[in-house]
Amino acid sequence: MQYFEEHMFMSLESYLPQDVRVVKAGDLVSVYSDIEGKCKRGAKEFKGVKVFLGNGISELSRSEIFSSSGPLKGLGVRMIEPVYLSPSFDNVLPSHLFLQNLPSVVVSHILNPQPGEKVLDMCAAPGGKATHLATLMHDQGEVIAMDKIANKVKKIKLNAELLQLNCIKAFCYDGTKALSVEKREDEQEGPPFSPESFDRILLDAPCSGMGQRPNMAYSSTLKEVTSYQPLQRKLFTVAVKLLKPGGVLVYSTCTITLSENEEQVAWALKRFPCLQLHPQEPHIGGEGMKGAGLRLDQLKLLQRFDPAAVTLQGMDINSLQDSREDDLISLANKDCIGFFIAKFIKSKSK
Repeated sequence: MQYFEEHMFMSLESYLPQDVRVVKAGDLVSVYSDIEGKCKRGAKEFKGVKVFLGNGISELSRSEIFSSSGPLKGLGVRMIEPVYLSPSFDNVLPSHLFLQNLPSVVVSHILNPQPGEKVLDMCAAPGGKATHLATLMHDQGEVIAMDKIANKVKKIKLNAELLQLNCIKAFCYDGTKALSVEKREDEQEGPPFSPESFDRILLDAPCSGMGQRPNMAYSSTLKEVTSYQPLQRKLFTVAVKLLKPGGVLVYSTCTITLSENEEQVAWALKRFPCLQLHPQEPHIGGEGMKGAGLRLDQLKLLQRFDPAAVTLQGMDINSLQDSREDDLISLANKDCIGFFIAKFIKSKSK
């Protein structure tokens, strides 16, 4: 386990009768998550809301962990009895692998970019989907990756360089302003772009993130949650105008709300008659949720990944070890973050 970050702390009360200030390397400790982020660094006791994560062996003394003036990094506790058995894949073959959850991998295949095409990833940071798109294109063509935050754009460029992908061009730019209202110069490379410039567009939109995990608390206010729908519509409107006739637009979020998903699809179909929903391949998740006025045949064209659909009640590690490989793969494919995907085709001009 990595050094304790802002919301992690140690509790030694269950194991050691002595003062916690004398915790030494090699002592048995318990690790908790501070749900509300209120535990102060190095606190001796914490009565706030917390969740038990497991037991481990401290690799350093308390003073070494909490008295450091520099950035906290390295191994702080070696977990021996973790509650969650998922291993860490950080820095595993970094120049060969980019770790992504299942729906994020699926969405790139649904966009299905082809070598030589011009593809736009409107909200691309940190670059997982952009690098996947470039890989699917065999690094032939052009992947424009945009994000409005400069540090995140640096991360996109770093990941592209690490994976030796040359067709990715990353720009720090607000996607809502990516459509040029004036004629572009021929030599202009970056945004804003002329209408109908792209063969395929991925809009993995900013969202409330309610499908993400492991999140043990959600701190956003109702005002913050409801602010995403109008932003998503601004981005979507620009995406439609930037897409070539006959092109593919994939809209996705990592949230579960009807307003950011199915309601956006219903709005888009009404707002843009040039768009048609299209079947998705692969289709691993469930169909869309009722309540936004979409027909049943339209809901079947949508794809929802819902972690609540996986039932693990009554299952323990021994029963999993005895399961067939096909059953384990099926379980793994369904046990993921909450995610939503819609695929549109823009009709060709008559």
